[in-house]
This record gives sequence, structure tokens and C-alpha cells, in this order.
Amino acid sequence: MIKIENVSMKFNLEIEKDFSMKQAFVNLFTKKKKKKKSEDFWALKDVSFNIGKGEVVGLIGSNGAGKSTLLKVVSGVMKPTKGKVKVKGVISPMIELGAGFDGNLTARENIYLNGAILGYSKEFLDDKFDEIVEFSELKDFLDVPVKNFSSGMTAKLAFSIATIVNPEILIVDEILSVGDIKFQEKSKRKMMEMIKGGTTVLYVSHSLESIKDLCTKVVWLEHGKVVKMGDTNKICDAYYKEQMK
Repeated sequence: MIKIENVSMKFNLEIEKDFSMKQAFVNLFTKKKKKKKSEDFWALKDVSFNIGKGEVVGLIGSNGAGKSTLLKVVSGVMKPTKGKVKVKGVISPMIELGAGFDGNLTARENIYLNGAILGYSKEFLDDKFDEIVEFSELKDFLDVPVKNFSSGMTAKLAFSIATIVNPEILIVDEILSVGDIKFQEKSKRKMMEMIKGGTTVLYVSHSLESIKDLCTKVVWLEHGKVVKMGDTNKICDAYYKEQMK
């Protein structure tokens, strides 16, 4: 269960006051420091909603709407400026591609590193190693440093490790949109299995088709605020119409 209560998130942006080519030229030769001003940017503004056990909630909205920021707040990666988040259960987050990986280590080594971060013991990972590798389809690349992986390969490895057991709460940010279509469909089927097993999911995607396939309800964010929430098809259709204007 997740309870999000009046969550707001503020970032402080430093903006250069002088953007002219003339001033840039003067600054270059006089070593004059550029004047900057601070400006507050509210990525989230009084966001509130609940996610019940076993629910699959989709987050939709334009780029910059606050979706990824909200996932980071719920995951505990960021602390909100205002409000609070109550979570009952263990979260398995997939919110940044390659987060929890060391690019200089091989895929084999990163399975143990990322698994440890997720709370899996070495004995457990030893037992599940072949299963992780088989699902990831990366058997021939186990001893290649992850920094040489494509984004699709990294997504495969991250998803395969995070979902080796059915997590209580799964938080996913666009990771299923990376990689080949075959693996996307395979990952979607895996998520469906977890959902049937009672996993609670908070899912961000720009694919309304994917949202409709997986989610029991939807929250629509724009400019850090909740526009609408409720029935998946109704909210997705309303969002689509707004985007087509």
C-alpha cells in the first residue's frame, strides 16, 4: 500500500542573467564571472492519491509533468519539500536505467552487485543466476563490462534481476520501452504474472496502449499537478484528446 499526501517537490535553478554573445565575449577576456540568479521550480505541487495492495496504477503526462520525480519520491530516492509518502511493503524500483550498476564491472559481477542492493543474498543469487541470465538473453555477454552495453541490453539485465522474485511493490519508469519488441512483450508478460501474484505496481509510460493493458487506474499529471485520476480508459482517452488539440 502506498499513500501519497500533499507531496510537493521544489528544485532551485540557477539561471544565467546575461545570454548575449557580446557579454560572453567580454566575460571570456575579462574573466568576469557570469551573473546568475536563483529561481524556484516546483516539479510537484500538492500531489495526493492512494495505491491499494495489488493495484496497478499508471502515471501519464507530458514530458516534464513530474512523473519521474514522483517515482523517485515514492521510492525514497528523493525527500519531498512538503508532504509525505507512506509505504507498506518492500519496493523494487526500476526508475533509472543502469542505476545500481557499475559500468566497469561485467554483467556477471553486476548481477551480484545489483542483487545485493535489492536485498538478495549471495546464496539466493547463486541459486537464481541461471534463471536471471536466461531471461535477460545475455548469456554471451556475461563477461563484458556493462559500460559497453546498449540501453536495451542494460534494461534487459536490470529487469531480469529486479523481477527474479515477485516484489511487493514494483516501480517502473519507461524501462519497458527500451530494447527490442520481443523483450518488451516478454517483460510485459512477466509483469502480468507478478500482478496476478498480488504485486502492487506504479508504472510510468508514454504508451497509452501499454497503460491500458496493465493498469487498473490512472493518474494524469501536468506541470506537477494531478489533472485527473480514475478509470484507465476514460483518463487515457481524455489525455489523448488533449494531446491531439
